[in-house]
Amino acid sequence: MGRKKSMKLKKVDISHLEQYCQLLRYVFQVTHNELHKIGWEEDEIIRAKSPGLQQADVLGWFDGEKLASQVATYPLQVNIFNRTYAMGGLTGAGTFPEYSGQGLMNKLLYQALANMRDKKQSISFLYPYSIPYYRRKGWEIISNKIVYEVHDYQLPKTKPVPGDVVRVDPESEDVKKAYERFSFQTHGAMLREDLAWNEYWRWDSSDLTAAVYYGEDGQPEGYILYWIEKEVFHVKDMIFIHEEARSGLWNFISAHFSMISKVVGNIYTNEQLAFLLEDADINETISPYYMARIVDVEQFISEYPFKPAALDREWTFTIQDPLLSWNQGTYTLRIDPKGKGEIFRSHKQSEDSISIQTMTTMLLGYKRPEYLHKIGRIKCAPETIELLENTIEQKTPYFSDFF
Repeated sequence: MGRKKSMKLKKVDISHLEQYCQLLRYVFQVTHNELHKIGWEEDEIIRAKSPGLQQADVLGWFDGEKLASQVATYPLQVNIFNRTYAMGGLTGAGTFPEYSGQGLMNKLLYQALANMRDKKQSISFLYPYSIPYYRRKGWEIISNKIVYEVHDYQLPKTKPVPGDVVRVDPESEDVKKAYERFSFQTHGAMLREDLAWNEYWRWDSSDLTAAVYYGEDGQPEGYILYWIEKEVFHVKDMIFIHEEARSGLWNFISAHFSMISKVVGNIYTNEQLAFLLEDADINETISPYYMARIVDVEQFISEYPFKPAALDREWTFTIQDPLLSWNQGTYTLRIDPKGKGEIFRSHKQSEDSISIQTMTTMLLGYKRPEYLHKIGRIKCAPETIELLENTIEQKTPYFSDFF
């Protein structure tokens, strides 16, 4: 009881950097051997985390001078149906085991979300180390990761393309230019500034190579990030802005036919590679990847692009949010013919209801309204589902980052 009274919640700053990194390594079980395996020196993780700590909003519980529990929010941006949203990237959440069971993390998450709201970050993304835990706090799955395995004899035949593929340094400007073009036309993609790029490369080994596809005009139009080890061509990620670039990059992979036995890679969209290959009998494993939650439903809806229609549309319903009181209650959503929406508190009576988790995954396009209604996640009349189906764009989020 005395320990609980001595605990104080305050900002974690650069003076706490070593403790911040120690807690990260303990909670996420990063060993010395794992650091050395990817070429990190003993104190390099501390130096690498310094810029992030200075830019992030990091909160912690302190027992005297000892950091006991922490959570960090990175100021990031994400493309949601061609609108740029300020996004709070939640990361580094952890508590030393001797302080568990005191509700420290619950209070940290609440305060982190309150700070996001103040900063107009109306949505938050995180990588879940426990999906059930973060679901209970209001987050929901919004993206997948597909791991595929293609044997050498299944590689696609070379297709003629007007451009060329050139190997470059992974951190070259052309890699960044290709990704920028891709992210501005891709729903769900992170819009990467320096902080996001630094996190993207954080745990990659020095063996990583980039190959960029250049179109006829010499502009970078896609890339593949890869390494080759023990006759396996490993793909960290492949992005392209059109089919020509995709074919050019697969031509590059197929050129390694004599060197490799198979290709193992990652896809972060709902596009399944098997359908595009002549020999479609490949292994593909789909697993949930990132989660998100709406931080401030009124602000989020004010920026959200609904599909246009001939008439105004309206829906009154109750929102349940397990953590944030400002999202709870009965609301009316009104959408004008141009697709501009507004949501405001309502005194109308309605038996319709939806949780903040379900609203998040629905509005981001990961799951459709009809399916969510079918499994009982939305309670409303069939005509309301028809309205929602005709109002929300049908695209699944792409998200390949990790922080």
